Amino acid sequence: MSNVAEVMLFDKIDVSYLKALPNPANGAYEIKVKIPEFTFLGVRKQPDFATIYLTFYPKKKIIELKSMKEYVYQLRNIVVSYERLINIIYEHLLEVYEPDRLRVVMICNPRGGISSKLTIDSDWGARGGQEKYSDWGNNQDVWEVMM
Repeated sequence: MSNVAEVMLFDKIDVSYLKALPNPANGAYEIKVKIPEFTFLGVRKQPDFATIYLTFYPKKKIIELKSMKEYVYQLRNIVVSYERLINIIYEHLLEVYEPDRLRVVMICNPRGGISSKLTIDSDWGARGGQEKYSDWGNNQDVWEVMM
C-alpha cells in the first residue's frame, strides 16, 4: 500500500463535507472565517498555498467549522487552477449555507515572484446580487484587527 495520497481533479471535490448548523440568532450579524494554511495542487501538480478569508452574513444556517476544516483538507490533493477553485468554493458555500451575503477572498502565496488576490462577493450585481452592501467597493479587507 502506498503512502502517497491520490491526486484528483476538481470535479471530485466533495461538497458533502460541509455541514450546516441552525443559526442561533434572529438579527443580522457578520461571521468572518480565516483559513491561513490553505493548500492545493496547481495545474502543474505543484503545491500552491493561500490564505482564504470568508465574510458570511447568515440567514437560517451557519458554518460548522469542523466540517469546513474537513472540506478544506480534501482540497490538498486536488489539481485545479486557483481561479477555478475560488469559484468552486464560492458555489459550494452558497449551495450549503444559503447566506444573505458571502464574500470569498483568496490571497495566493508568491510563486516565481508573482502573487495574486482573488475576490468574489455575492452582493455584486455581476453575481446577481443587489449591491446593498457598500463596503466591498473600498477594496479593504480588515482582518488585522480580528486576527
